[in-house]
Amino acid sequence: MTYKTCFKKGSCSLLLLGILMLSSRTAVAQHPDQKLAAVFSKGHNQILVAAHRGDWRNAPENSMQALLNSIEKGFDIMELDVKMTKDSQMVVMHDQTIDRSTNGKGKVSDYTLAEIQQFRLKNGLGRTTPHRIPTMKEMMLAAKGKIIINVDKGNDHLKEVFRILQETETLNQTIVNIGDNLSFDQLKSHEVIPAEAYVMVVVNMKGTDALPIMKSYLPNKRSIIQPVFDTDTLKNLKMLPEIATKQVLWLNSLWPSLNGGHDDDLAVEENKKKESWGWLIEKKPAILQSDRPAELILYLKKAGLHF
Repeated sequence: MTYKTCFKKGSCSLLLLGILMLSSRTAVAQHPDQKLAAVFSKGHNQILVAAHRGDWRNAPENSMQALLNSIEKGFDIMELDVKMTKDSQMVVMHDQTIDRSTNGKGKVSDYTLAEIQQFRLKNGLGRTTPHRIPTMKEMMLAAKGKIIINVDKGNDHLKEVFRILQETETLNQTIVNIGDNLSFDQLKSHEVIPAEAYVMVVVNMKGTDALPIMKSYLPNKRSIIQPVFDTDTLKNLKMLPEIATKQVLWLNSLWPSLNGGHDDDLAVEENKKKESWGWLIEKKPAILQSDRPAELILYLKKAGLHF
C-alpha cells in the first residue's frame, strides 16, 4: 500500500503520520542555509559544530575528501582556508607555502593553478596521498546544499572570495572570516561586503578594545563574533553569556591558546569534558569549532544541545 493510498483510506496510524511529519521537519532543518539562518533567531539553543579543516584525522586537511567525510558524518560546518595562486585562482590551503601539507615546496603564490595541482596532499601522518589541492570553487560546489562552510585566511582576497560564493550561489550557507580585531566601521571602509553575507571577526579578548569591537558589529544582523583568549582569568570573559543574548558567538575548542586551556585534548585525552567543552558551553556559544567534531557532537547530543 502506498502512502497516498494509505492516507486516502485513513488507515495510516498516527504514529506513522508523526514519523513522516518529523522526517519532513528534520530534512528542512538540515538544509545548511536554513540551519545557519536559525542560529540568528531568538530562542535558538542548539550548538553547531565546525570541523576544523574538515575531517583531517581521516583525510588530508582542507581536501575534497575531508569535505565529503564531514558531510557524511553529519558535521554542521567545515572550516577551510584559502590562498591565491600566481594566476589569481583561489585554492584551498592553510599555509602560505605548500611545504607542510603537500609533496611540493614553495609559496602558493609562486605557482599557477595548473602547476600547483600537480602536487599531492599529505595526510596527518605526513604521508603523500593521491589527493590534489582543490580550488575554492570546486569545494563550494561540492558543499552546495549539504553543509555550512566557514572560509578562513581569505582576508586579503575578500572580493574574490565573495565573487566565488555568488557565482556558486553558496553565499547563504557560508561564513566568511574578515579579519582580526577589526571594527565594523574599519571593515566597511576597506571592503565592499554583500548585504546578505555572513561575516565573522576574530577578537583577542586581551585587547583593551575587545568589547567595543564586538559591540560595533551589532548593526550587522549577519555578523558572528569569535573571541579568542589564552587564559581563562580575563574579567571580560564573564560578559560572554550576556553578549551571546545579542550577538552570535563562535568559540574554539582547538588548542589551549584559543580558549584558555579548555581544549579538545583536555576533553578527549584526559576525559575532562566538563572542564573543557562544558566550560565553553557555559559561555553560550552558538557554534563550537573542534578538532574532535564527532566526539563533541556526541557530547552535545547527550546534553540536548544538538539534534
